[in-house]
Amino acid sequence: MSKFDYAYDSRRSVVYGMNGMVVSTQPLATQIGVDILKKGGNAADAAVAMGFALSLLEPDSTNVGGNTLCLFYDAKNRKVKCLDGSGRTSSSLTLEHVLNDPIVKETGTLEKSIHAITVPGAVAAYIDIVEHLGSGKCDLSSLLAPSIDMAENGYPISQIVSFNWNFSLECLEQRGYEKNHDWIIDDCRVPEEGEIFKIPVLAKTYRKIAAEGKDGFYKGEIAEAIVKTIQDYGGSITMEDLANHKTDFSEPISMDYHDMTVWQVPPPSQSVTTLMALGIIEALEENGSVDFSKVEHNSAEYLHIVAEALRIAFADSKHYAADPETNPYPVELLLNKDYLRERAKLINLEYKNSNIQKGYPDCIGNTTSLSVVDKEGNACSLMNNPNVHGTGIVLHDRGAYFSINKDHPNCIGPNKRPFHTLMPSIITKNTSKGHDLEASFSVIGLFMQHQAQVQNIISMKHYTSNPQRILDLPRMCIKSTQRVRTDLNNIEDSDDYVLFLEDAISKDAVDKLKSMGHRCKVWAPSITFIFGRGNIIFSRRDVRTGKRVLAAGCDKRSDGHASGY
Repeated sequence: MSKFDYAYDSRRSVVYGMNGMVVSTQPLATQIGVDILKKGGNAADAAVAMGFALSLLEPDSTNVGGNTLCLFYDAKNRKVKCLDGSGRTSSSLTLEHVLNDPIVKETGTLEKSIHAITVPGAVAAYIDIVEHLGSGKCDLSSLLAPSIDMAENGYPISQIVSFNWNFSLECLEQRGYEKNHDWIIDDCRVPEEGEIFKIPVLAKTYRKIAAEGKDGFYKGEIAEAIVKTIQDYGGSITMEDLANHKTDFSEPISMDYHDMTVWQVPPPSQSVTTLMALGIIEALEENGSVDFSKVEHNSAEYLHIVAEALRIAFADSKHYAADPETNPYPVELLLNKDYLRERAKLINLEYKNSNIQKGYPDCIGNTTSLSVVDKEGNACSLMNNPNVHGTGIVLHDRGAYFSINKDHPNCIGPNKRPFHTLMPSIITKNTSKGHDLEASFSVIGLFMQHQAQVQNIISMKHYTSNPQRILDLPRMCIKSTQRVRTDLNNIEDSDDYVLFLEDAISKDAVDKLKSMGHRCKVWAPSITFIFGRGNIIFSRRDVRTGKRVLAAGCDKRSDGHASGY
């Protein structure tokens, strides 16, 4: 039996609290978040401290060399605020230059190209979150202190991180990596599950950020190291590009689904896909085609409805969702209820649609991601590669989602943010006093994120109010037969997909889905990110006392857990 097999199935209960609740994919990060709340910090403060910690605890998934997006529920004003910390390409980068990259010529994509790296926006975003959304009681040094301590003194590596880290090492070995890599032991291996790992160079980087703020990262020696690394591999990012980086404060987008309002970050995130799919499904409910009270959860009928709605939504989002600064397409047209009712007509409840194409929403009239909740009722849903030697920074490659088709809205170019998959979410209920917080949640897992969000939202509305049960339910994942990033750049055939199904979904459902035209593959979810890893915090009122009760769940597919007080 391999070390990744289990002799028995474990279970998780809902975690309850009254004064604060924190959930993440790493227990040590969750504990840091709780400690910040107990010291007087708010949800934004705790989220930032956890974000820095996750760069240590889960380096296969996130790092301060990446990006951060945030939705924040302001309990005092009953409003949702949005912050986009994704970085842009170099101001000098051109499509012609990218197309001459030998790797792009060979592969036809940006996936392994140095040009997939854009300016890392996470550090600026964290600092802006604390400054604009924080309690004012926690400075940057106090939020970084727990992570500095772990980086210097060590921390044990969790199971799934060890598994994924080994996979990342295999990828590095295929491409070649420099000696004395900060995240590789003895130039040949990564830490085993339970092994103590230290990375003092990242502690040094964190101390500089704590002392100098944004300038400590985007100017000076750290910036010079980032630029040198990128340019040594043939990239175009300069010191000026780093110094000019700024966080964007934008308006969140939303969709009403029954009595809930689902909030998402705007493009270039893929989050509009979730809202469109929900709107399409609600249109089917409105016209009487679908009644979930009569549809068994995870039956073939249920999975077919969700899959078709997602396929239609993604056909639009992969074409229209791009950097709004260079492609100012009105997202409200995609979320127009009349347009989504027209798109819903593409769904045949008996058989899959093999010819789904992007729609034309401008032809319709009447135009219209870690989670924390604090004792004040504020909520923060936050989501956050070559190694920069001597700093502990791992640079992200979100630019791999750019298209190299010159006619595509998401085509790579200068000073541009790529279409990406980060999509934290908040759900509210509209009352006479404004929007009341219902839930803060997110799912990680590339293009599984919007798929899992739709499945979770339908489950919470129609099937169960238990946050842990929502996350435990078996999932499906629509996946291209080719690599996902290739799909974004070159593939227009909406019929080019396989429906992956977790093995707890019944054989009868799988067989019927096949008879409805879907290509299906049953997959054991034990340790894999195909089906995503999510978290949910519900905010409710106790009927008898009127006091707030926080209820949280954490995905069994992750190493993490929830903790409240």
